[in-house]
Amino acid sequence: MHTENLDAIVESIAQNYRTSPEIFFTDPDRHFPNKKNVEGILKSLRRVMFPSYFGDEAPTGAKPEYFIGEMLLRIEDSLRRELREAFLFRAGKGDEMNQIAPIAYEDVDARVEEVCTAFMNRLPEVHRILLTDVQAAFDGDPAAQSKEDIIFSYPGFFAVFVYRIAHELYVQGVPVIPRIMSEYAHSGTGVDINPGAQIDEYFFIDHATGVVIGETTTIGKHVKVYQGVTLGALSTRAGQQLAGVKRHPTIEDNVTIYSNASVLGGETVVGAGSVIAGSAFVTESVPANSRVSVSGQKICVRAPKKSAASWEL
Repeated sequence: MHTENLDAIVESIAQNYRTSPEIFFTDPDRHFPNKKNVEGILKSLRRVMFPSYFGDEAPTGAKPEYFIGEMLLRIEDSLRRELREAFLFRAGKGDEMNQIAPIAYEDVDARVEEVCTAFMNRLPEVHRILLTDVQAAFDGDPAAQSKEDIIFSYPGFFAVFVYRIAHELYVQGVPVIPRIMSEYAHSGTGVDINPGAQIDEYFFIDHATGVVIGETTTIGKHVKVYQGVTLGALSTRAGQQLAGVKRHPTIEDNVTIYSNASVLGGETVVGAGSVIAGSAFVTESVPANSRVSVSGQKICVRAPKKSAASWEL
């Protein structure tokens, strides 16, 4: 770099800092959760819930309680630190769109203890539900040689595991950390499950890659989706005005959605027992026990009216 230009470049970038103070902070006491530590919490929880698969321990004999207790104490300590950073990150700032009230700095420690206690108390139930997800994968995939295969190597199950942990923090209003967790799973599996989605037990993603499940999606029991499925919103042009609004579909019990299908819209309900064919584009509700298929490959384009300021397909 030619040194005669350096001062001008530096000043221009510094000016960008000053024009976007909500993004760039000069306060040395600014707080952020540590991504590596958050990932470490997930890894430790996976060792507790599925011991011997991801560590050298063999705690399932006469006294697994010692191993479980020691691991949970470590997890709780690490989680408490990262929760504090997350709440300090949000402290003093609310979220009007999502109706999240601002938390005062002096209330952060009490909120951390409250969330940490609630989260730890939920772990046995989360563990139980994950075991139903293992069963769903085993029942739904003839290529699965054992439940151990699913736990150890199926990317879809890993994505669901991370979702179930992240969701527990999301419903407690924890900033940043749930999304760090979901993006950790997304980057490793290609499955993008927003931690705000509500997914019931016995859930299975087969050939997991390219699956997108939006924040306000609701999924019932015994649902199976294949690769490339999108459970998304019809339009997000309104941006932050849609925050907190039901904009993703509801999938009822015992539904199967085949590869590359898209089910879109907050008012769209796929009734129980239905099957959505591959590559289907569903934007209206489907009655229970329906079979939705694709007929032909015709593409229709409606031209905009001359007087229209904007238009959509």
